[in-house]
Amino acid sequence: MIRCFDQPLPEGITLACRGAGTGRVRALLLHGFPEAAFVWDEVLEQLAPRAAAVAPNLRGYVGSTAPAELAAYRARPLVADLAALIQTLGAPLDLLVAHDWGGALAWNLSAQHPGLVRRLLIVNAPHPAAFLRELRHSPAQQAASAYMNFLCRPDAGALLAEHDHARLWPFFGSAPWLTEALRAQYRAAWANGGRGLAGPLNYYRASPLRPPAGADDPLHRLELPDAAVTVRVPTTVLWGERDHALLPGLLDGLERWVPQLNVVRVPEASHWIVHEQPGRVAAQIEALLG
Repeated sequence: MIRCFDQPLPEGITLACRGAGTGRVRALLLHGFPEAAFVWDEVLEQLAPRAAAVAPNLRGYVGSTAPAELAAYRARPLVADLAALIQTLGAPLDLLVAHDWGGALAWNLSAQHPGLVRRLLIVNAPHPAAFLRELRHSPAQQAASAYMNFLCRPDAGALLAEHDHARLWPFFGSAPWLTEALRAQYRAAWANGGRGLAGPLNYYRASPLRPPAGADDPLHRLELPDAAVTVRVPTTVLWGERDHALLPGLLDGLERWVPQLNVVRVPEASHWIVHEQPGRVAAQIEALLG
């Protein structure tokens, strides 16, 4: 059974969390955009007989603290939230599992605070240095990521909310898994208690990683030194290869920044593998938890 609870953190931040299982928390599961912690429910339930796990709604998402200022959504405070949450749950954590934007934060946390996690499982989320490389040099990835510039527009939240979020549903593709019950959960998350999508969209607005607008775009001057982004935690990358937003080139050369790397490719899965194959995701987590 899924339990819901609010977890206070330093700096006045509270994260709304979902959890299952008993005993010491062994795994933390991080969602992406335009999702929320409920996307992990099936995985949490499958894990519950064997291990306790928690899935938080990230800062800015439904039920969690949502600061108004854009600076509150830069990498440093977002990673600080997760570091504090892991300390509260009981560090070191056996496994950090992360998808999409959750993965972006997990890459950073694991590089900066390797003592907080024993293993890392990334699900369709690009390593920041590989993403920077592809955004600079791959026209295909630039085109696939063009939606990011739309999401940075000041009016993006209002546009996405129009006509029952008509611009958001296509993010999921054909999505036979998207039941009416699941749609209702998404609508509630996007309404965000009346706050709408401002918090989730601020992740894009505060990030320097997006397709360049021209030759003088700041992306071309951005530097990510290897020492700052190398992840020495044993890492498994589970990658749905039918991901239309994050292309397979993002996996090329990943060993440069992740020395202890295992890549598991799933040819028939898309970016939404957590919805499409929750049993496979849960089995991968169980294997890593031993």
